[in-house]
Amino acid sequence: MYNENLNDLYKTCGYTFKNTDYLTLALTHSSYANENRKTKNECNERLEFFGDSVLSILVSEYMFFKYPNLPEGELTRTRAAVVCEETLFTLAEKIDLGSHIKLGKGEEQNGGRKRKSILADAFEAFLATVYIDGGRSAAEQFLYPLIIPEIEKHIEPGSNVDYKTVLQQFVQESPEADGRRRTAPRQSFLCRCRV
Repeated sequence: MYNENLNDLYKTCGYTFKNTDYLTLALTHSSYANENRKTKNECNERLEFFGDSVLSILVSEYMFFKYPNLPEGELTRTRAAVVCEETLFTLAEKIDLGSHIKLGKGEEQNGGRKRKSILADAFEAFLATVYIDGGRSAAEQFLYPLIIPEIEKHIEPGSNVDYKTVLQQFVQESPEADGRRRTAPRQSFLCRCRV
């Protein structure tokens, strides 16, 4: 159910907007805009685009300075794990963002308020709005209390297992890995793998 009372949201996220124009956009899903004959730019998609970059720079900068001994590959894997849809969905739920999003009737009936992609995208749009309205400092004050615990969860050894890389390293280190390339006739496919 849509909740028009933004005071609840202000209290939950710890930020009060000076100008609510961008906030209105951030909380407007494209399904609502389409049903209400709004233009393509009268929904949260552009803010989502901007918020994705704000999220990436704030998380990257925090990790760069907080973990000076972490190699680039581990920083990249950790950031990817932290800024993924699943994490953003969780953060959106923590601030009850879903109840404030304007959805089209069909999206509302199909459970859009709880859909991970909608909430994750809305979180990015909301972050962009905080950044635009209050600047970088406001965005950091809003984001860091939510995202730092997620970073710390993923920074622990073994928490960012990239199974493809692990398999590649295992195969390359295997004494049976002879590096020979074998070909099969064009019309058939043959694959043999021993692990």
